[in-house]
Order: sequence, then structure tokens, then C-alpha cells
Amino acid sequence: MNVLITGGTGYIGGTVLGKLAEHGHRVRAVVRGEEAAKTVTEAGAEAVVGDVADVPWLTAQLAGVDGAIHLATLEPAGDDAVLSAVLAAFQGTTRPFVYTSGLWVWGDNAGIAEDSPAAPTEISVWRLPRQQRVLESGLRASVIAPAPVYGHGRGLAAWLFNYGPRTDGGALRMVGSGAQHWGSVHVEDLADLYVAALERAPGGELYIGASGVNPTVREMAQAAVGADGSVVPESDDETRARLGAGLADALLLDQQASGSLARTRLGWQPSRPTVLDELAAH
Repeated sequence: MNVLITGGTGYIGGTVLGKLAEHGHRVRAVVRGEEAAKTVTEAGAEAVVGDVADVPWLTAQLAGVDGAIHLATLEPAGDDAVLSAVLAAFQGTTRPFVYTSGLWVWGDNAGIAEDSPAAPTEISVWRLPRQQRVLESGLRASVIAPAPVYGHGRGLAAWLFNYGPRTDGGALRMVGSGAQHWGSVHVEDLADLYVAALERAPGGELYIGASGVNPTVREMAQAAVGADGSVVPESDDETRARLGAGLADALLLDQQASGSLARTRLGWQPSRPTVLDELAAH
């Protein structure tokens, strides 16, 4: 399959690019400049230099491919442009399209499923109308909502806990009290899910990309510092002052998810080390 992707130089996008190539797909990666073009070319993709906000241009690029995955992190207007181009190019066809949302759109929830009521924080509220536009498009279009992504020493958990700030006494600062749970997914497992959705999803469905491992922030922080290390909580307001209100409110959510629909519908089987194992190893 000839597949166009956005975000191919990113953490998730670069992993998906590699996984598509492993599955025998030809990848065309939309990039903004020559440096990014070099990155995706070295990863085995064909670079397409242009502006995804240019709807006629992107529509023309999409006309020549068999499927597309949108992974770029854009402002809402940029997402709208990508969706308009996909709708124009893929309407009346069975070519697959995979769009990216996120777990934070469900807010506090100890058992998140795809049909759980939405309760987005400020940082993710813009995603809802766009994912609905995809699901109601009539295309063979799917939405993947990843849990916080980790793996290879990168991702939110590594940034906050392996490399996070310490007190004067050397204790690692947690995010809030540390009692809240996070969903989690290894970047390699998530890339497998994108490929599975592209190849096998019927369209019109949303899949939560979550491993089913939902540790607390305290458990993750303790894994990062080891049995002999110490961790300390901070107030919600201290977390907001440190990280900004938008990100902090998302990280203070108490969320648990299993990602079971992707398993039953697409045969997805996450198998990489857990986030606790990754944090302990780095």
C-alpha cells in the first residue's frame, strides 16, 4: 500500500513510519523543509515537502495514495485543513484513513471505554468535534486515542520521572499527590495499532491505544528512582505553576483504560515492557 503520513519526524510518527515499512508499505511523509525531508528519507520514506494547511495542495498529494495516517501535532486550524483535504480526496472510495485523538478527552474515569462519556480538559477539548467529523465522514476512517506514550527513554513519563526536578534533598517531585492513575502504551505497540487500523479497520470506529497497565504517578516515580530513592508530592497548584495549567490539569487526571476493543476488533496484542519496567531501566 502507498501510504501518506503526517508527523513522520515525531516520536510516534517516526515509529509508525518504520513499522509501515516493515509491513511492506511504501511511505510518503509530508514534511515542512529539507532537514525534515532528510530525516524521513533516511528512515526509508519518500519525503514530500509542503504545507499541510494548504488544502488544495494536500488534496492533490492524497489523490495519489492508497491510504493515509495523520500524526502531526497541529493547531486546530491545521487539523481542520488536513481533514478537509482527506474528505475531498477519499470521498467515494474505500481508501483507509487513521486520525489521532487522545485519552485525555475522557477526563477522570477509572474504566475508560470507547463509549464512555467525554469530559475533556481544556488542553484536549478541541479534539472532540474533529474526531467526530472523522467518524461521521462516511469514509473508511478510524480514530486512535493513545494513552500517554513511553518507550526508548522518551515520552511523558521519562521526561517527568527519569529526568524530572528534584528537591534540595534529592527527592523526585511527583505530579500532584501521586495518587492518580495514568493509562500507558509503549510507542512500538502503539505503532502496531496504527498499522492494524490502516490494514484492517472497517471505518467509523474509535480505538483506545492503551496497554491495560495503569500505574499511579507515585508508582511510576518510585520505579524511576529505585527502591532506595525518595519521591515527594506537590499540591495541584504547585504542579500548575511548574507545568502550566493546561498540561497540569491533564496530568492530574485519574484515568484507567484497557484498550480491549482494539484487541477484539483488530487483533492488536501489546507486548512490550511496561512503563514501570521502562522507567526502572532508565
